[in-house]
Amino acid sequence: MSEKFIRDIFYYRDYYLDFFDDLKPEVKKKFNWTLQLIATLDRVPEKYFKHLTNTSGLYEIRVEVGSNIYRVFSFFDKGKLIILANGFQKKSQKTPANEIELAEKIKKQYFDEKSK
Repeated sequence: MSEKFIRDIFYYRDYYLDFFDDLKPEVKKKFNWTLQLIATLDRVPEKYFKHLTNTSGLYEIRVEVGSNIYRVFSFFDKGKLIILANGFQKKSQKTPANEIELAEKIKKQYFDEKSK
């Protein structure tokens, strides 16, 4: 069964990959499954991919394994290209402001570099 990709996913620098490398195998497997879902489904359930309000177009990729919750911030470039930024393990109800600030900084850095 070959699935058609309707979105491309790009790992900007090593932000996502550094986060991914430290994860347990079952969490890595769930992230890979979730990214495939985002790349191939026309309408991705908000449970896995959600727009963050009060940001400059950031999205949150959400993964749960057991009682552990993980998040990776991302944003769009050219419509169907998703850029992955920083990731973290969520330990409280509220998303840490410093993680959102870092994602905003990464997004700005990405577009600044691209415009050069």
